[in-house]
Amino acid sequence: MMLLLPRPALPQSSKLTIETVMKGPQYAGYAPQNVRWAGNSQKVYFEWKRHTDAPRDPYDTYVANRDGSGLLKLTPAEAEQAPPAQCNYDVRRERCVFTRRGDIWLYDFRTDKALRLTLTREAEASPRFLADGERVAFQRGNNLFALSLSTAALEQLTDIRTGKPPADEEEPKPEAKKELTAQDFLKQEEATLLDSVKQRAERKKAARERRLSVEPRKPHYLAAQESIASFAVVAQGQSQGEHIAAIVAKRADGAKATIVPNYIAETGFTENLPARTKVGDRQAESYLAVLDAKTGAFRKVDYGLPAKEGEKATEKNRATRVFGLEVAEDGGNAVFLLRSADNKDLWHMALEPKEAKARLLAQDHDDAWIGGPNIYFTSFSADGQTVYFQSERTGMSHLYHVPFAGGEVKALTTGKYEVTDVSWSKDRRLLYLTTSEVGPYERHFYTLDPTTGAKVKITSAVGNHAVLPSPDEKWIAEIYSYTNKPDEVYAAEFKPGAEMVRLTNSPSPEFAARKWMEPTLVEIPARDGAKIPGKLMKPAGVRRGGPAVIFVHGAGYLQNVHKWWSNYYREYMFHHILVEAGYTVLDIDYRASAGYGRDWRTGIYRFMGGKDLDDHVDAAKWLVSAQGVNAKKIGIYGGSYGGFMTLMAMFTSPGTFAAGAALRPVTDWAHYNHGYTSNILNEPHKDPEAYRKSSPIYHAAGLSGALLICHGMVDVNVHYQDSVRLAQKLMELGKENWELASYPVEDHGFVDAASWTDEYKRIFKLFERTLR
Repeated sequence: MMLLLPRPALPQSSKLTIETVMKGPQYAGYAPQNVRWAGNSQKVYFEWKRHTDAPRDPYDTYVANRDGSGLLKLTPAEAEQAPPAQCNYDVRRERCVFTRRGDIWLYDFRTDKALRLTLTREAEASPRFLADGERVAFQRGNNLFALSLSTAALEQLTDIRTGKPPADEEEPKPEAKKELTAQDFLKQEEATLLDSVKQRAERKKAARERRLSVEPRKPHYLAAQESIASFAVVAQGQSQGEHIAAIVAKRADGAKATIVPNYIAETGFTENLPARTKVGDRQAESYLAVLDAKTGAFRKVDYGLPAKEGEKATEKNRATRVFGLEVAEDGGNAVFLLRSADNKDLWHMALEPKEAKARLLAQDHDDAWIGGPNIYFTSFSADGQTVYFQSERTGMSHLYHVPFAGGEVKALTTGKYEVTDVSWSKDRRLLYLTTSEVGPYERHFYTLDPTTGAKVKITSAVGNHAVLPSPDEKWIAEIYSYTNKPDEVYAAEFKPGAEMVRLTNSPSPEFAARKWMEPTLVEIPARDGAKIPGKLMKPAGVRRGGPAVIFVHGAGYLQNVHKWWSNYYREYMFHHILVEAGYTVLDIDYRASAGYGRDWRTGIYRFMGGKDLDDHVDAAKWLVSAQGVNAKKIGIYGGSYGGFMTLMAMFTSPGTFAAGAALRPVTDWAHYNHGYTSNILNEPHKDPEAYRKSSPIYHAAGLSGALLICHGMVDVNVHYQDSVRLAQKLMELGKENWELASYPVEDHGFVDAASWTDEYKRIFKLFERTLR
């Protein structure tokens, strides 16, 4: 182990440069990840990189004492014995199982040791303890296995195969009555006429009966394109599970994936990178099945869904996808989630494995689409008789519970805030919650007694808290940040308002020595009466008539107006450069942003570039009326969804923005992915109007200001093809006030400092040229 000591702080430089801030994590520091505790609750482990490490280097494993001392970087061999970042616990939370390099491992928190359980060529996945606590179930290929920790005996719990069954395994099926054909006649005559044929059939029947007497479990053969996505053992007996639930996935037949050319490859030749399909193309399907562990009998689960409103009462064939299979700790009860293929319904289902049927526990419907923070959380109480889940049914995502046997759904949390994370205490008597109850701009950690409703706020520092209690539940470790203070690992006693001890120091000394501006949070009136959250940065002694820039965050459903360190920290530092140059800078949580509930989230249904663009136009007008900005000197920029929004602003709101920089933008939503886009715009061949209204390429004729487009050429998310098609359209329209900058080695999220620097120098030059 190597002891790491902090370097002394350096004097603060007087002027920021683009080259400096675009070093990114080598300047502002790498955010720690995957915080977890040692079994003795004395040490905290996490993944981290020092600011001197290269961006493309992997993260290392570190450990520190909870009092802040003894920060150590582990060797690869030592990291093998560290607690895993993700794992499945036993009931007492003393051990957990996880996968590493395709093998199953066990971590024992009583000894703080890791033990490899399997060493095979074929990859194993999804390990979990069975209810007896002595066997670990895991998936290998399309089958489920159980490994005894006491005897090391390995048992195959399922026999699922692919391909066509051999003739001697096929059970004779009673033939339906039909008109006798010549072939049928010959077959019947042969069986009665020749003894050798008759004896051969009898031997075949006897062999099948002998095999079934020794091994009664018959194999199940998956249909073409099918595979097992996940398993769960349900209603366990003393020796093995009575029933096994399986989510069966079926690959989409005929779907066409985009190819992304990679021009800078080690071979010297252009190589093709496989990428995604486009929205509306054929999608993978899934269904839930139940297997009898003894006989191997395989039955599809009958969901028994109610008819969709407006359909005939007998209509039950709703197109759905199944996921979220969850089993109570005692192994007796199981629930799963169904989501409609049109994205508007979510059903919480109780599984009845003996009958291969399901019961409806709760249903959520949204005329736009189902979504919201932690919306797919599902869990059981300690006795397995109560199911907990989250829902936006009141407009904000809150925690609910319902008896597994069925009954009234009751709320555990209420109010104008969101629950963003839920977990259980060790004995499952308390729930641990992270919420925005203090206000939309902070996240804090609470305990909640589900029987009394008593809630206790544990964290107090303003900002964002991502908390993990220690095994003895006397301490907490967390990743905490504030507006101008990057993510760091802290530890504290598990009690309200306890003093936080800092375990990491991520930024460079140069970053730490600088006094960083704290933006002002504002609320901007929108044309429909709503209040748009904003983050404002102004130059010292700013005068009326100066220029301004509006930054548009990406992802659509993301929050960037808050009191913690932003994912867009390069942009935050770049905004300091703009402010030093005399620009007022504003970014807003426009319609569709996260953190403000269902109505805000779904405000862009069937029209991206509608209300969300209105919010930016209204913000630009507010900059003029309330901040004295020159109406002819406002620029706009952003990446991904922010790039799309920039294009819509430049194409459909003439005169509002003098210049715009669209980075890795979506230019045609019919070319984006299915999972994100079909939620908001439905499917292009079913709702073409929504796509044409929302896609910038259809509005390119409206370009009037100066436009910069920047795109990575190996972007496997928003494909470089998007910007190439738009460039062709702009040329065909005879537009001249635009340019396209291409980045040959960059994916959707840039990595190399040289690429970031070139991109932001171009943005700065654009604004200096057009807004001065």
